[in-house]
Amino acid sequence: MQLVTMCLVLVCFFQMEDGASTYTVDEALVSMGFGKFQAFVLAYSGMAKISEAMEMMLLSFVGQSVQAEWELSAQAESLITSVVFVGMLVGAYSWGIVSDNYGRRVGFNFTALVTGGAGLLSAFAPNYLTLIVLRFMVGVGLGGGPVLASWFLEFIPAPNRGTWMVIFSAFWTIGTIMEASLAWAVMPGFGWRWLLALSSLPSFALLLFYPLTLESPRYLSMKGRTADAVQVLETMARLNRVALPSGQLMSGHKMELHEITDSSETAQLVSAKKTNPAAHSSKSEIGGLNAILKLLSPNLIRSSLLLWTVFLGHAFLYYGLVLLTSELSHGNKICGPEGAVTTQATHSNDANLYRNVFITSFGEVPGLILSAAIVDKIGRKLSMSSMLYISCLCIAPLMVPQTESLTTIFLFGARLCISASFIVLHIYAPEIYPTAVRATGVGFASSIARFGGILCPLVAVGLVHACHQTAAILIFIAAMLVSAVAVSYFPLETSGRKLSDHIAA
Repeated sequence: MQLVTMCLVLVCFFQMEDGASTYTVDEALVSMGFGKFQAFVLAYSGMAKISEAMEMMLLSFVGQSVQAEWELSAQAESLITSVVFVGMLVGAYSWGIVSDNYGRRVGFNFTALVTGGAGLLSAFAPNYLTLIVLRFMVGVGLGGGPVLASWFLEFIPAPNRGTWMVIFSAFWTIGTIMEASLAWAVMPGFGWRWLLALSSLPSFALLLFYPLTLESPRYLSMKGRTADAVQVLETMARLNRVALPSGQLMSGHKMELHEITDSSETAQLVSAKKTNPAAHSSKSEIGGLNAILKLLSPNLIRSSLLLWTVFLGHAFLYYGLVLLTSELSHGNKICGPEGAVTTQATHSNDANLYRNVFITSFGEVPGLILSAAIVDKIGRKLSMSSMLYISCLCIAPLMVPQTESLTTIFLFGARLCISASFIVLHIYAPEIYPTAVRATGVGFASSIARFGGILCPLVAVGLVHACHQTAAILIFIAAMLVSAVAVSYFPLETSGRKLSDHIAA
């Protein structure tokens, strides 16, 4: 049996070395450049990013309004935010597995359906429990965000991948500003239900244009569906008005065989078994314990553990700063100079809240420009760590209560830095994983990040409401420092590197 397997390896290798012209998906993408087809992919995945941002940003407004209408406790208000992240914890991992097993298109189609449907229904929630369940389902749908990122990433040529991923991330910023503007226009006159309903519309736009999308050629190639991958590449080339490289597309399986020919006989035999077409249908499926074991394999364990730490920290920091924008203003009104709660204070729901959230949301615009300028020049790792250290300096003055204007300025600076670092992290994460586990790896990291989202309301809402602002800010500073140190220990700098298609032996 071993002799037969060895012969199959040698046959495949010599077929690639017999002079026949071949090309890889990467080479095809580089030859095409960024054209009309990639522009459509950018617009479509960008709409998904806008949808995700709007659903997340509305948490700054809905919690306080629902608390006032239904007379909820601070803990119940926090749960409205936390339950979304619990749903994302489930969805991020689940949709990643679906995407790696059944295709990127299947994954993001169902995420749009779940997000839009649950988001619209939550606008009609008759009571608190129903609202909690529906917002959990919204979170499950939002957990599929990394699937769209992986799909877009796999259509982009390597030389300009960092820049285009920053541009892709710009749609998140657009979404946050749109939601702040929408809340400012809708909430004072119509209330939180209208905000929930209108915020669900971008998800339905994704379903409308879904038939025009194509599967990732890199994914198809790695699944052994070379003919389908070539058909997608030909469609892309036709729309971009360029020609594909001459020769035949080298499938992901052949590339893997080609790259192990200098390894030991044992490694060749093991790899050959993994790429056996007969066994592929069962071996390539990713799910459950098998997925975790792949992410924790010797070649990926360090990257995975550090990535989970940094994702956890960034989610805690980013969404915590979003909540702090409204909660610090409210906390300064209910807490006296000695830290005692006054009896006459009530929740702020005036124009100042919407103005402050709108201003701090604009902090992401210079953050976006900054990340685009530095991500390919100084590298992913230095970009992230430097932004995290600067954010510490921005938020430190808030350990002592400041005026409303100064609070907004400091939060603007911190939001700028954290958003820039988060953008680079979302570029870096898919780059360190091979195609076979990319969506699963990024999805699992996003699942871990949701613990940060679950915890941040307890700090940004719970501690501030209890008049412990200094303790809350110290926790945010500690999270920034831990994340910055973890970034420095990442084993790879991926700037300018081609995407890997297999897990190294």
